[in-house]
Amino acid sequence: MTTGRFLGRTALVTGAGSGIGRGVALALAREGARVVVAGRRREPLDETAALVGRAGGTALAVTADVGRAGDLRDAVTAAVERFGSLDVAVNNAGILEGRGRAVADLAEEDWRRMLDVNVTGVFLALRAEVAQMRTQPRGGAIVNIASRIGVHSRLPGTAAYAATKAAVSVLTRGAALDHIADGVRINAVSPGATDTDMSFLPGETAAGRAARVRAGVPLGRVSTVEEVAAAVLYLASDDAASVVGADLVVDGGSTA
Repeated sequence: MTTGRFLGRTALVTGAGSGIGRGVALALAREGARVVVAGRRREPLDETAALVGRAGGTALAVTADVGRAGDLRDAVTAAVERFGSLDVAVNNAGILEGRGRAVADLAEEDWRRMLDVNVTGVFLALRAEVAQMRTQPRGGAIVNIASRIGVHSRLPGTAAYAATKAAVSVLTRGAALDHIADGVRINAVSPGATDTDMSFLPGETAAGRAARVRAGVPLGRVSTVEEVAAAVLYLASDDAASVVGADLVVDGGSTA
């Protein structure tokens, strides 16, 4: 059952070709939003847009590298030119390079790539999105996707990734204070182990992941993409009108 919370609104989702980004795009469309799906590769974006269409929604696929300021400005421009506004943005694009490698064994290029996408990409997206939203009478809402691992990391070989996601959480709080007077609400969601490809350790099977999660997550299972998307939609909706600078952890209790 949908509530139509986003009827007449336009949303931009980065990293929308798979996983959490795709799930968020579909959830927004089911609630009435017109969705701009952005990412580096066109084919998975087109697949997401087709899924939105089959669900009765409207989507526009835009190729964009979040490490490039011009690409993000172009994505915002495309949203406004096609649909008239940008009301919601979900900055989801992120990568995990050098999975399982300790700090001393991580290649510098992997470190820099994660910084470019996970941190600079969110910063550049925020700049482009706020620049548009602050001109609109009703402002807008932005949700950054951080990570439980940036709140409390217990996985060896993920220190660099955790650092980038902790930076997203801190950037979210500061940006929220900077721009609430502009009518732009900024918050974050920090997922824990979620049913996506990124939740697997190197060489791990589905059964192995399930056993690891049962042992380490009080809920006893991974979160679904739909559960993470529900948290994102709450923060982006008018139901969270007084929620500013929050980081909502969705991790089955693993950081409790």
